[in-house]
Amino acid sequence: MNAADSHSPAGDASHPRLKRVLGLWDLVYYGIILISPIAAVPMFGEAQVLSRGHAVTTMLCAMVAMTATAVSFGRMAMVYPSAGSVYTYASRGFSPRIGFVLGWAMFLEYLFQPLQNSLYAALTVQRLIPHVPFALLSAFAVGFMTLLCWMGIRTTARTNQILLAFMSLIMAAFLFQAFGYVVVHQHWRGLLTIQPFYDARTFSVRAIAAGTALAAMTYIGFDGVSILAEEVHNPRRNVLLATVLVCIFTGLFAGLQVFLAQRVWPDYRTLPNPETAFMDVAQVVGGYRLFAAFGVVLLVSSLACGLAGHLGAVRLLYGMGRDNLLPRKFFGYLDAKRGSPSYNVLLVGVLAYLGTLTIAWERSVEILNFGALLAFMAVNLVTLRHFGLAQTTGTTRNLLLDVVAPSVGFLFCLVIFLGLQQSTLVIGAGWCAIGALYAVLKARGPGSKAIAIDFSES
Repeated sequence: MNAADSHSPAGDASHPRLKRVLGLWDLVYYGIILISPIAAVPMFGEAQVLSRGHAVTTMLCAMVAMTATAVSFGRMAMVYPSAGSVYTYASRGFSPRIGFVLGWAMFLEYLFQPLQNSLYAALTVQRLIPHVPFALLSAFAVGFMTLLCWMGIRTTARTNQILLAFMSLIMAAFLFQAFGYVVVHQHWRGLLTIQPFYDARTFSVRAIAAGTALAAMTYIGFDGVSILAEEVHNPRRNVLLATVLVCIFTGLFAGLQVFLAQRVWPDYRTLPNPETAFMDVAQVVGGYRLFAAFGVVLLVSSLACGLAGHLGAVRLLYGMGRDNLLPRKFFGYLDAKRGSPSYNVLLVGVLAYLGTLTIAWERSVEILNFGALLAFMAVNLVTLRHFGLAQTTGTTRNLLLDVVAPSVGFLFCLVIFLGLQQSTLVIGAGWCAIGALYAVLKARGPGSKAIAIDFSES
């Protein structure tokens, strides 16, 4: 059975298809929401301690390294502008079964986005109203994400923009007040200094490396842009641009936040609690009102990031179902009215809710990072193979883009990956083994030949 058999022709209204309704900035908004414009907030204190007062330097170093991986995602989306992201790239670049196992692993990243963000949202609200059962609060959080995904991509995109605007407003208030605080207490020399970037008294290459590994977690999620490739206009251009823009924006915006926070509280050794250090900085510059506002914005950020992750998990399952590596009748089903894989929406919602009742928040973050970093390494390898090693006759190799960038991205992610807790690596390896076993069993079953994804629509 060929690709043409597996998909309806373009324009055949009797067969629902994903619709190209998103523009470049819709992708950028989605990527920023998936990462969160306040992603640096929970990282600030720990990064300051690990880097010995050089948190802003670690943010920028991580931006350079992660941008290399962002370029790999964008370039592969130019070659294969289809739903499925890493699964699609690895399936076409290596083999369908390798792609399946990597897509299976990548599902951890997207599934654990709504899971861990629902956990955080429920825990935050429960501290304010402790008499409400946790199970009910997490049900509301997961239900909010599931409902919006069910309503379709247009609703999700508009909601993302509203949530992004709210978070950006609160962060803008912090930046404005922090700027004024530094000028009043330290005059202009407080801003015109290289101390946050380089302090000779505490500078250490090893400390910078440790801080950069942590700061890289700020960027987890930018890869989600590529999974919407079938729902964006001109994907060969817009996915690459959006992925790189999201990564660069995150680095520069996070760097600005951290720079001002460092100037407000220069001595990392006096931070009372590194895990909530940014909140202490906010209270210094804006009092209790700004402190409380950050509490609200963290809740909103959790719901927004969870919504974006939910959407990513749904689209990944759809790509694998449509390719018949998961049962197509369920996973490849597309609601004709909303243009949404509604069965997948409900499945991800159920799994996320069950996870909130059984998994600790810290563990969920580690498992999310396992799936994300494995996906990042895979895309860099596929990019290196496609552009750097399997060069097409008659084309000229660009050493920087084709070889250096994917190699740097792979090695950087590998170092962070190996630094995950051993128990997380074991859980992740077990999950991948289950996926590999499923692929082997499917290969031995009747009608097991993988069906190639049809890229003709793009």
